[in-house]
Order: sequence, then C-alpha cells, then structure tokens
Amino acid sequence: MSGGNERIMKALKEVWRRAENSLCADCGKPDPDWASSTLGVFICLSCSGIHRNIPSISKVKSLKMDHWDDAQVQFLAKHGNAVTKAIYEAHIPIYYYQPTYSDCHVLREQWIRAKYERREFTEPGKQLPYSDGVKEGILWKRGRDSGQFLPRKFLLSEREGCLKYFTKQDAKEPKINVKIDVINATFQPVKIGNPNGLQITYLKDNKTRNIFVYHESGKEVVDWFNAIRSVQFHYLKVAFPIASDSEIKNRLTRNFLKEGYMEKTGPKQREAFKKRWFTLDHRRLMYFKDPLDAFAKGEVFVGSRENGYSVQKGLPSGTQGNFSWHYGLTIVTPDREYLFTCETETDQLDWVTAFTSVINQAMTPQEYASKCLDAVSF
Repeated sequence: MSGGNERIMKALKEVWRRAENSLCADCGKPDPDWASSTLGVFICLSCSGIHRNIPSISKVKSLKMDHWDDAQVQFLAKHGNAVTKAIYEAHIPIYYYQPTYSDCHVLREQWIRAKYERREFTEPGKQLPYSDGVKEGILWKRGRDSGQFLPRKFLLSEREGCLKYFTKQDAKEPKINVKIDVINATFQPVKIGNPNGLQITYLKDNKTRNIFVYHESGKEVVDWFNAIRSVQFHYLKVAFPIASDSEIKNRLTRNFLKEGYMEKTGPKQREAFKKRWFTLDHRRLMYFKDPLDAFAKGEVFVGSRENGYSVQKGLPSGTQGNFSWHYGLTIVTPDREYLFTCETETDQLDWVTAFTSVINQAMTPQEYASKCLDAVSF
C-alpha cells in the first residue's frame, strides 16, 4: 500500500471513530460501516441500500471494502453525522415517527427520502402532507368477513377529532367514526402480506377492533401514519394542556410489545389447549383465532407487580388438559392464573421478557381506570 493510501485510510478511520459516527445516522444501528460520500453521513448496510436507490442525492461506499480518495475523506471529516443531522433534521415535528433499525423497510425508506430527497425538515414552518389536520383518500381495506382488500375512502379530521371510513365514495354516512384518542396504528407488512401494510386498532365498548389497510405508495401510507400521529398530538395537547410535549409524544401510536402463537386453556384449566394468535399491546393481552381477525376473542389486563401480577416460567404442577407445546408460562393476576404453552424455549423466554417489562412498570391513573376490563371470555 502506498504512503498516500495509508494516510487516507488513517484519516478515514479517525473520522469513523468519532463518537457521533458510532450509530447509523438514519436508524441508529450501532457500528455503521458504510458512508455517503455526498451527504457525509455514516450509515448501516441496510440503510445504504435505501440510499443506493436515490443516486441523485446520495453516493454510498463501504468503509471497509471501497477505495476513498482524499477529497471524499475530507468531506466526511467536515460533515459527519452531527453536522448533517443539524441540517436535514433541523425541524422535525415532534409527532413525526423516527424509525429505528427494528422498524419495517417502508418506514425507514420514507424517513430517509423525507430527510434527504424531499428535504421536509430543513425549514421551519414548512407545509407537510401530514400536518394539515385533515387527510382524505383511498386505502385498500381488508374485508372483515371476505378477507378481500377493497378500496375504501378514509377521512381523518383534527377538527372533529376522529377517523372515518366509507364503504362507497359518495356515501354520506361513514361505516365507522372513531375518536382519535382510542386509535393505534402500527405497520404489519408480514402479517398483512403487503410491504405497505398498516394495522389500525381502536377501542369500541372497551374491546379491541382491528382494521388492516395498505396503499400502493409507500409515501402515501407513511403520510397517513404520521397524519394520525399529528392529529392525535394536537388533540391531546388540548385535552391535557399541562402535559409536556414529550409526555404527549409517548401517548401516540405504539408498536406492539410482542405478537405470536401460543396455546391457551380455558378458565377451568381442564380444557384442551388451543393454538391462538396473541398480541401484547402494553397492558392489554389479546388473543385471536387468526392473526387477521377483526375482533379479539378475549382480552386480559396485565397490571403491575405491586398490584399482584407476575409471570412465571412453566405451568402449575398437576395441570390438566392436552397440550402439544411443552414450554409453558403462567400469568398470575389477583383474580386467577392464565396458562399458556409455547412452541420453543426461545418463544417462551421472549414472552416472559415481554410480560416482565410490563409488570415491572408502575400503573398510571388511566391504567387503573381501565383495569375493570372484563376478561371472562379469556
């Protein structure tokens, strides 16, 4: 290796080792080993693939395998993640969802395009497609009974504080009219079978209802997602005027803590265990016969350790009932024990970890109020 190349590589490694460049500039994944020679950011392999699809904005190179010339290294040294973020992330709305490396592709891609391609966050007060307080358009919605995805008109209104959808374009009355504060939205590409699949969940009579939608455009479906968060944020600002912005942000849409199949038995604990799909949404554990069911067949509230809740590996000795999976766990509540079995030990440990994270958290006054949820059907 020539002396010039050695000098360049040494300078590159010095920039690379800066603390600001130790996480991917776009998703936060540790130890990024790619960089954009035109933007000056250090990024992970996954995000580099997204950058590669916008070559007019970003030219990416491997920090380990590609050749870097002196001018490119000087550009990285002058910029880096901190400087570039100060430009492209200067005015992100507090409600805008900033994805991490654990989020799905469409969220990460639209975040990267919003920053660098559309420059949505470089100017204060910029009009954004999800900040108007109203959004109307067509989403493909899965039929509750047929399972077919059909185009439906959706209307989101900050003034009315609700989300509606209509079965026909010219329908005067909506099929549903849901208050914005009981809505959750989370991307579910695998479950829905579409890379832009979005699950909208809301409470009706204190029971959970699911709507599964998608849009052909990744930008459009992410705009809908952030529009819901925007309307929620402004609604909650009015409802809780003394709450801080960060407190309100924590009450916006959330990903489920854990989902997957387990076997369950009934309240008498002598019935055969049946395979069901489970969703843990913070303190609500729901089960469904099928992952795409519109309604949960049963729900149970998962409280805190101080209030008599705990999770244990294994089943109580002498447990009756037939089960085909042998990695059991028990949820103990003040009222009864709930018994489950998992297919693998890894699944069992993951579920125990998820339940433990909830049970170890103190309950809020709002959660005390919802504790009266009727879970007899579980």
